Amino acid sequence: MRIRKIALFILCLTIGFLSCKKDSNSTPTIEVRDRAEQQIIDNDSIVGYLETHYYNSSDFGASNPNPSLNDLVISELSEGETVPDGHTLLKDAVETKSVVFAETDYEFYILKLNQGGGDSPKFSDKVRVNYEGRLLNETIFDNTANPVTFDLLSLVPGWSKALPYFSTAEGFNDVGDGTIDFYNYGLGVMFLPSGLGYFSSATININSYSPLIFKIELFQMSQNDDDSDGIPSFMEDLNNDGGFTLEDDNTDSDNIPNYVDIDDDGDGILTADEIVIKTYKDNATKEDVENLPLADNEVLIKIKKESDGTYTGTTITFTDTDGDGIPDYLDKE
Repeated sequence: MRIRKIALFILCLTIGFLSCKKDSNSTPTIEVRDRAEQQIIDNDSIVGYLETHYYNSSDFGASNPNPSLNDLVISELSEGETVPDGHTLLKDAVETKSVVFAETDYEFYILKLNQGGGDSPKFSDKVRVNYEGRLLNETIFDNTANPVTFDLLSLVPGWSKALPYFSTAEGFNDVGDGTIDFYNYGLGVMFLPSGLGYFSSATININSYSPLIFKIELFQMSQNDDDSDGIPSFMEDLNNDGGFTLEDDNTDSDNIPNYVDIDDDGDGILTADEIVIKTYKDNATKEDVENLPLADNEVLIKIKKESDGTYTGTTITFTDTDGDGIPDYLDKE
């Protein structure tokens, strides 16, 4: 009886070892490639797509004042085929954008179908959108049925680089059944290299080093102030590179970037107590707020449309008590 138990124990150990070995081999190791070299490969793939696909351009513009993603049809150009009337080759319609990310020069492309009549988000804001994500082989890997809200910093880097080129909706109408219809909203497509997507990472539906296509409808945005210190997060990007790093965006070297640091200069005085926030209303129009007579150290940070149709402006005054040219909230002295 004892011998049988020992034999059974050895058999279980053997099976367990073989099972673990099989599992470890089934998870491939992804080689982390050089970003600059991969960008060249990705850009060639994206340009190849843009040169061989066209869209129904005549269905946008003045003939369609409030277009949607459902109106967009992208078709592949067959060998020997010419682009049909009323359509445009993507390569001839997209805008090329350049950005530096992860110390690498990137190019990506956007197709603007409608600019939008509202405000443009900053790279660190929240946005309300509809979208569809595709691979270059036309596989749909994600999409929305109803508008969703995202913090741009929580998404793949390409979103925070591309969305600021679009504007939100001019307004919306309450349909009355619990839904609203937005009008004159930002609409377009972004074509992203893998370095502005998932790069070496992979998901269930996306392989590593896959360029991505996102069709988007941009409805609304809200300005983020991640540390609630009164300064919008985008203004705490000290080197204006459209992102946050400990090396470049941390005044007091406390391992906390300014955008999430309530005492940016580490002098023991809260940032919120070293600036002055003002609100201007006076039944103003949007133009009135945009043209407010501001002091040299005062910045307009927000324009809000009120329920009565008037506009409110919010400003920050960056006080400089000792006159050394460094705002108090960044000055330890």
